[in-house]
Amino acid sequence: MIEIIQSLVALIVTLLVLVTIHEYGHYIVARWCGVHVLRFSVGFGRPLWMRRGPVPVLPPPPPDQDIATRSNESLEGTEFVVAGIPLGGYVKMLDEREGFVPDDQLHLAFNRKPVWQRIAIAAAGPIANFLLAIVAYWVLYSVGVTGLTPRLGDIDEASKAGQAGLSVGQEIVAVDGVPTRTWSDVNMQLFQRIGDTGRIVFDVRDPADGLDTYVDQYVVEVQNWLSDAEEPYPTRDLGMSSWSPPLPAKLGSIVSGEPAERAGFRQGDHVRTANGDVIEDWYDWVDVVKSNPNRRIDAEVERAGELVALSVVPRPRNVNGQDEGFFGASVEMVALPDDMYRDVRHPVYSAWVPALERTWSVTTFTLNAIGKMIVGAISPKNLSGPITIAQVASASAESGFETFIGFLALLSISLAVINLMPIPMLDGGHLVYYLFEAIFRKPVPERVQEWGLKVGLFLIVSIMVLAFYNDLTRL
Repeated sequence: MIEIIQSLVALIVTLLVLVTIHEYGHYIVARWCGVHVLRFSVGFGRPLWMRRGPVPVLPPPPPDQDIATRSNESLEGTEFVVAGIPLGGYVKMLDEREGFVPDDQLHLAFNRKPVWQRIAIAAAGPIANFLLAIVAYWVLYSVGVTGLTPRLGDIDEASKAGQAGLSVGQEIVAVDGVPTRTWSDVNMQLFQRIGDTGRIVFDVRDPADGLDTYVDQYVVEVQNWLSDAEEPYPTRDLGMSSWSPPLPAKLGSIVSGEPAERAGFRQGDHVRTANGDVIEDWYDWVDVVKSNPNRRIDAEVERAGELVALSVVPRPRNVNGQDEGFFGASVEMVALPDDMYRDVRHPVYSAWVPALERTWSVTTFTLNAIGKMIVGAISPKNLSGPITIAQVASASAESGFETFIGFLALLSISLAVINLMPIPMLDGGHLVYYLFEAIFRKPVPERVQEWGLKVGLFLIVSIMVLAFYNDLTRL
């Protein structure tokens, strides 16, 4: 229950930030263009909180407008609203198509503005989200982003990476010619290739050679790579893992009520043997436990310099249709050496450059993923809805400021890209209409707009249903 509440709070906070920034983009540009904004709402449905702003100072009507009076006295300030359904928001502007507009306020109506101003207002929301991402990445690169050095750990010789010749200890310095300073960079480049057929080129160096400038090149061939995967893990599919120091079978925390506690195991115990076999590392012990559900394991553990004999019966746990033994204790983690961490930091005045580059790379990645999903190159099951977003937002918040800000930037870019898609009802659909009007000097016929509205509504509802379905199947 606590996890659900944490996820909901994280989702609401994340969406409030993103939606507020997006709608503020529409709002401020509309004000700059002299459009009267009736309501600024974060969320849909019944208002939970509402405040009316002061009567705006807006431009007077043009002198050639033939009206009886020219007074803004009937204008009211903008309603600022927080509504009950936090899955979006809107900015409602004065518009003749949505109700009667007095003659002396026609110059304040959105539909009376030049087409270039309407284009600017429609594009301002996604642009605001792009700016939020740039600022977020600027903050991260200014304070420093810590990542793991992309050094390879164990490689399965039968895997794609093993067959290509990659080996333990090598450091990946580039993927497809794009420099990779951390594992995050490697993953970003590999995700770009999901659904592709062709060659993935790895540039690597081996620190053991002592030649930092010498780089070997390895090629991995893929075909429709991970196109059917519901939750693709590129590095794992290639047979790669991050290097880590040897992990002794030393116990960390003990789970209350589980077999480890009942058998007398304690935090800090170092498992040395199991059923007479030497336990070399933690993975040996995990293999023994998993392969012995409901069967006794006689173990020797080192405790305070002495060997202690203990027996445990792992309880069975169903994993992918098979019973595996469960012990109920975590491993005592081993600190990574300092050279496994890489701090990517830039001066405040120049951090804008990598921030722009990162925003651009994530934008192109998002567009690429959407395109592949449309043509069927990757599974539509990769589409996520609010449940997954809530879970990731909660996990990001728990991981710290750096992770949450990075996730916020990623989601802000996704929101901008999706809103720019040429679907009626979205900002991109409106931009298509306005560009048509700018080119052909006449608005899109109302019948076409009505048809487009129905198609747009159908597409958006279909996408939302699919995203919710994917979320539920993941649960």
